Amino acid sequence: MAMAISADGCDPSRDSNHGSGLEARVLVLNRLYAAIRVIDARRAFSLLAREVAEVIAVEDGSYRNYDFATWSDIAELQREFEPEQHDWVRTTRFTIAVPKIIRVLDYDKRPRRTVKLNRRNIYARDLNRCQYCGRSFPTRELTLDHVKPRVQGGDNAWENLVCACVKCNARKGGRTPGQAGMRLVRKPVRPRRNPAITVRLGSGKYDSWKAFLDEAYWTIELH
Repeated sequence: MAMAISADGCDPSRDSNHGSGLEARVLVLNRLYAAIRVIDARRAFSLLAREVAEVIAVEDGSYRNYDFATWSDIAELQREFEPEQHDWVRTTRFTIAVPKIIRVLDYDKRPRRTVKLNRRNIYARDLNRCQYCGRSFPTRELTLDHVKPRVQGGDNAWENLVCACVKCNARKGGRTPGQAGMRLVRKPVRPRRNPAITVRLGSGKYDSWKAFLDEAYWTIELH
């Protein structure tokens, strides 16, 4: 089933914090209903159109399975009765809600249990707050700082990397916080689960994910 999706066809009432409907995040389950990763809506629709995945919708504490054709058919009802609960994109033929969860029909593997050490996950762990002045900043205005500078033997590790605004990072320079007369807002630690997922679980928009996520166990890889 071919499907061309328009990135500029989003419902104007959708949450602007998440950009285009095609950038909305979708939780992917394996065939055994275990959470394996999070992808964007464009990739999710590709899997649905190829009929290698189905939509899982959590409704009143239980879940229902929809193939792509059925999910497309109920879009009109969703737009009428629950437009604010979905992100929306427009295909060449119709407007469709972005599913929050899909299930891959022929994949049994489990996710990795480690959380990747990367810039995105550190920013998410620190909630985009400079760990020296405590202020929140857009991602583009943040940098990564080695608490113990690399010139002093500091390494790339969860316990030695924090978010810092440009001003605080420049002030600290190649010194430790103590040497620079600065203090950390909180001690950096290795997260037990993917911090970006934890942030999203704090939003009511992704409540349906909780039915498939054991927060004490799963660490989901973002792609």
